[in-house]
Amino acid sequence: MNLDRRLITLVREHPVPFVTSVIAAVFATLALIAQAWLICRTVTILFLEPSSMADLPVFLAAFGIVSLLKTALNWYSAREAARGSETLRQLLHNRLTAAISRLGPSFTASRRSGSLATTLQQGVEALDPYFSQYLPQLFISVLVPGAIAAAILPRDLLSGTILLCTAPLIPLFMILIGKAAQNMTRQQWQSLTRMSGHFLDMLQGLTTLKLFGQSRSRAGSIEEISEQFRTSTMNVLKIAFLSSLTLELVGTIGTAIIAVQIGLRLMAGALDFQTAFFIIILTPEFYQPLRQLGTKFHAGMEGSSAAEDIFPIIEASEESRTQAAADALVDDAQPVTFNDVSFTHPGSDHAALQHISFTLEPGTTTALVGPSGAGKTTCMNLLLRFISPSAGSIITGTTDLAETDRQSWQNRIAWIPQHPWLFHTSIGENLLIARPDASREELMQAIDNAGLHSFIENLPDGLDTVVGEQGTAISGGEAQRVAIARAFLRNAPLLLLDEPTSHTDPELEESLQLSLRQLMQNRTTLVIAHRLSTIMDADAILVLENGHITASGTHDTLIRQNGYYRSAVRTTGGNDS
Repeated sequence: MNLDRRLITLVREHPVPFVTSVIAAVFATLALIAQAWLICRTVTILFLEPSSMADLPVFLAAFGIVSLLKTALNWYSAREAARGSETLRQLLHNRLTAAISRLGPSFTASRRSGSLATTLQQGVEALDPYFSQYLPQLFISVLVPGAIAAAILPRDLLSGTILLCTAPLIPLFMILIGKAAQNMTRQQWQSLTRMSGHFLDMLQGLTTLKLFGQSRSRAGSIEEISEQFRTSTMNVLKIAFLSSLTLELVGTIGTAIIAVQIGLRLMAGALDFQTAFFIIILTPEFYQPLRQLGTKFHAGMEGSSAAEDIFPIIEASEESRTQAAADALVDDAQPVTFNDVSFTHPGSDHAALQHISFTLEPGTTTALVGPSGAGKTTCMNLLLRFISPSAGSIITGTTDLAETDRQSWQNRIAWIPQHPWLFHTSIGENLLIARPDASREELMQAIDNAGLHSFIENLPDGLDTVVGEQGTAISGGEAQRVAIARAFLRNAPLLLLDEPTSHTDPELEESLQLSLRQLMQNRTTLVIAHRLSTIMDADAILVLENGHITASGTHDTLIRQNGYYRSAVRTTGGNDS
């Protein structure tokens, strides 16, 4: 489905404002025609028919009423188009946000965050001129000239024929110039997304650049990208000005032809003054919607360029989305089994996982150990359904995980990564992300369980204290406690831990481990293990190397075997595996 069809399909979901807008514009045109006739009749009475002077107040009053009606209809038409545009942009924003959420971190990690942010914010907003101006103008450009031509043709066949013959020239030139403009606009949008991505990356990495003394050296790259964007913007403006000049020229020539032939015929007595004046008034209005179509086409091109980035994301999400056959079949007490699972990242020739099979028994703790790149995080992402197996299946009870609703499954999981994400808002709101409907008592209980109570009490605004993006206003250890409190609040049966104590000092680690042991009680837990304290307590340990499970068992079993596990424990002196 091409881009225009996708956008039209979206409009069909909420067509009423746009239909109302076009209908109001057509009635405004009828009011314009009546207004032109009233002007002609008034001028004719004043200069050519003094005997009808008694009727003049009636025509003037009617002209005033029709003028007010035309103004009201034009205002209503614009308002309805704007209302429809706002509705569609909100709908598209919600779908795009949901699509990015469904595609998960594996998708966002493959895209520059600045480019995604530009698409999500500026991209959706850039569609406003397309929805509120260009789409209604497509219909107005057909209906309004048609109505004016229908008013002129019965009065003067020659003038009507000239109008109908010259009108197609404006869309023709618009199409010819518009193709070049569309390519330029696409390049401009790509420059904008690259620039946004680069700027955000620079901003997020500013601390690192300062540490290595590279902040000033990056100013040149910012200047270069900004210059590229300036150049692409000026190229678009050149095409837009050329288009406006061409369309205005065609409309002006058409109006001039009408004016000349009417003047000659009026002097020859082949046409009466009132009819000639009526046609002269309406001729510019005949070309006006066609000229505006070209202008609004250029205004909407940035939005259509942005839509080329928006719809692939939504469609990728819809392709990966599967609805639950029967969500009730997923039971918390059922084991979760990896059945001959393999996975290869898109664009890679190397399999991250190769034919692995294991089972997470209900209420037990399973640890994954192995060198970097062995496939531990991939297993985590598969369970979180951020990605799907390239081969094999993951079974929960007797149900294939691919047949369950993604959102429903993720609601059954609490996940604590090494670096939990905290948003630029209050601690309370960051905690309630886990369960927005949680009561005050449940929130405070989760805070106590995570050992956050004394920390929050010492903050100036308590739970309302803003932590900054990624928790910049609090320490890494307290950020981990917030993540643990989230998991307590979520109270999910399946717990996934990407060892949250791996970057903490021994004293803080011991404190966090107490909270984690309480959290893991009676829950099915999968841990990516980095510390021996976590590994020793696990019911089962799986050793992953190059995407294969090379060993499995308890700590006591594996430590007696020659292999990666024994070597890693000895090398790190029992601290890191």
